[in-house]
Amino acid sequence: MSARERILDAAAAVMRERGVAHATTKEIARAAGYSEALLYKHFRDKEEILLHVLRERTPQFSAAPVPGEETVEANLVAVAHAGLRFYRHAFPMMASLVAQPRLMAAARESLSKYGAGPQHPVTTLAGYVRAEQDLGRVSAGTDPDAIAALLMGACFQQGFLRYFTQGPDFLETEAADLVRGLLPALQP
Repeated sequence: MSARERILDAAAAVMRERGVAHATTKEIARAAGYSEALLYKHFRDKEEILLHVLRERTPQFSAAPVPGEETVEANLVAVAHAGLRFYRHAFPMMASLVAQPRLMAAARESLSKYGAGPQHPVTTLAGYVRAEQDLGRVSAGTDPDAIAALLMGACFQQGFLRYFTQGPDFLETEAADLVRGLLPALQP
């Protein structure tokens, strides 16, 4: 296993155990069995490590669906399933960060440097719904921003509840249940 992979594995473990706010680069390097200097040869800062942990060590949001491919319902179920799993696994890392306003402000600023942040799944999904509107597969009266916010908000809330109750990972049928409630608003 490469040094980079060991660092990311260690970072994921430390961030899940202690939260992002309390995980230090020194602690991550020690858990990986390396010096802090080696850690900085692979990553610029803790925020870059966090981004890579979220991208490579948590269940991923699927790539944005391709408008016109599959059905709108199937595409939304895939997005919801990925969102449910991502939030269930990312929440333990992010909770300590959100709880401290100073750290949250610093993370907000740092993540914006990387073009990252929690708004991206919502804006990406809204763009997809808008594109499906343009193809006539979603009602012209549908508000893509509202649909995206409702679905991603439900995924976040359900992910938190599953983490809180220490429940198992999500099944695709649970994602389908969330999407089913939105379908009437999408019908052309």
